[in-house]
Amino acid sequence: MTSNATGLPLAAKCALITGGAGGLGKAAARWLSRDGATVVLMGRTRRSLLAAVKELAIDAPDEATVSHFVGDGTVAADVEAAVAHAVATAGHLDICVTTVGGGRNAPFLVFDEKMFLEDLERNLVSAFLAVKYSAAAMALSGGGSIVCISSDAAKLSWPFLVSYCSAKAGLEAMVRVAADELGHLGIRVNAVRPGLTRTPRTESGLLFREEVLPRFLEQKALHRTGVPDDVAAGIRYLAGPESSWVTGQSFAIDGGHELHRATNLEFIARSVWGDEVVDEALAGRIPKSPQPLVR
Repeated sequence: MTSNATGLPLAAKCALITGGAGGLGKAAARWLSRDGATVVLMGRTRRSLLAAVKELAIDAPDEATVSHFVGDGTVAADVEAAVAHAVATAGHLDICVTTVGGGRNAPFLVFDEKMFLEDLERNLVSAFLAVKYSAAAMALSGGGSIVCISSDAAKLSWPFLVSYCSAKAGLEAMVRVAADELGHLGIRVNAVRPGLTRTPRTESGLLFREEVLPRFLEQKALHRTGVPDDVAAGIRYLAGPESSWVTGQSFAIDGGHELHRATNLEFIARSVWGDEVVDEALAGRIPKSPQPLVR
């Protein structure tokens, strides 16, 4: 069924969303499916995926289906299999959205190579794998659109988030290179750059505590945090035909945070690692065997 027949702009399109059971993944799926796209959610936990599929199916039009694939977005074989599953579902893959990510808060001198590489794997390697395998599938059917989730950490200097900032900055460099290399195949690669967004995951952490949140809001021109639909609107634009002449870009969707400065997260580092460890690191000494405080 074509978009002309249904009036839905994404009818007959197929989308794969990695990290699809999370707050941003589900919001992106909702925006894509309600415009007619067939959506496959990829994630590590079957129970969460099934719940997301059930929730999304309520609002999806008849022309769109929502299904799931269990796999790890940082494992090449799993990502390749998820892409193959999406192609088998619809006969082609047109859209890929990468939402796998996350980072940790610690002083620079507390990070070791294992901690640093784990955050690169979550944020950068997961996106690389999704771009690689989805692009190969899209090339077979004339092109498509890939949208990666970056962060305002790619542009601003966030003290105590060195691995996350590094990973997201690297992701945006990868987006530009991939867009340049793949453009002749009709494949567009872009990113959205969210600020602090209210999801079940972020709400359960430190950043939405009553004593912490005002420190973020004072740096946002619009003086509010985001909600998943704020970010999903940008994803939908970059995924669809409205952005057919846009590639290699990253759009800030952050309430104007980038107009100001990053929030200094030293107070969170102290609550996680303790004053002694943070003081040692800030004095230029590498702490010996630092351990997070038991909370």
